[in-house]
Amino acid sequence: MSGTGTDRVVPGADTRGGEPAPAARVEVLPARDVPLGGPRAMTVRRTLPQRARTLIGAWCFIDHFGPDDVAETGGMDVAPHPHIGLQTVSWLFSGEIEHRDSLGSHALVRPGELNLMTGGRGISHTEVSTPDTTSLHGVQLWVALPDEHRHTGRDFRSHAPSPVRLDGAVVRVFLGSLAGATSPVPSFTPLLGAEIVLRPRASTTLAVDPGFEHGLLVDQGDIGVAGTVLRPAELGYLAPGATTVTLTNETDTAARAVLLGGTPFGEDIVMWWNFVGRSHEDIAEARLDWEAASDRFGRVDGYPGARIPAPALPNATLAPRGNPTHPKGTR
Repeated sequence: MSGTGTDRVVPGADTRGGEPAPAARVEVLPARDVPLGGPRAMTVRRTLPQRARTLIGAWCFIDHFGPDDVAETGGMDVAPHPHIGLQTVSWLFSGEIEHRDSLGSHALVRPGELNLMTGGRGISHTEVSTPDTTSLHGVQLWVALPDEHRHTGRDFRSHAPSPVRLDGAVVRVFLGSLAGATSPVPSFTPLLGAEIVLRPRASTTLAVDPGFEHGLLVDQGDIGVAGTVLRPAELGYLAPGATTVTLTNETDTAARAVLLGGTPFGEDIVMWWNFVGRSHEDIAEARLDWEAASDRFGRVDGYPGARIPAPALPNATLAPRGNPTHPKGTR
């Protein structure tokens, strides 16, 4: 699928006083299929980063997978691998993943439970679907750490948010605040992360921070937002400025989406493999440290296999990437 975002507009979707209002725009970012963790691993749908957009707030990476028939695909089996300069966020709709990291954490990632790992200067971990998992379905996300915190220490946290029941929807807030709920898990920049399930043909209006830009990733159903209908696996981008977001389930079955948000990041980043840095030199140093089995990344115990080797760096110098200027009139 294409990696280029498009502005999909429904003229006259909103009216005021009987006259069509200026058409709101949602930048639609389609997914592309990529293998996760090497040739044995499952295929995921990636919507961030891509040419049209690198970041939404500090969110810099969105993988969406499943429902994956583990009996057919083998599920998830990601051997020890490193991270720098980011946090990983795991959120499942079904199935179970065993997480181990070099901090010594050993946890089960379950549906409706946030698992957040902070890489900072360096961490390594493994992700393996459990033997009892028959269908694996969820998202894995990265958050870029701001420059002042990107060398912070390793950390791992989990949290199971209580559902917030609204007229037409159920919301689970795993980071930040929405619908009167606030996650106790701290973040290094202002962030929002929430799962939203809409009843058939239902609508819900959510108050949002106008200083945030937002991304709505649709998992199932067709969801209307700002005059645009987003289809499964599509990511809709909304620029800062709105104080509310109205979501409408356009289907006769339940729809589900993940709403992500944050203040514009304001820093260019260099992303390569599993690393987020600020320069080619940052990345090259981290790669050498991983290949040398440096203490920087620690050791993951309990995984019955070898580490994932780092790929070769490209011949060209890795350049920082920021976001394009917000398209005029985007809301």
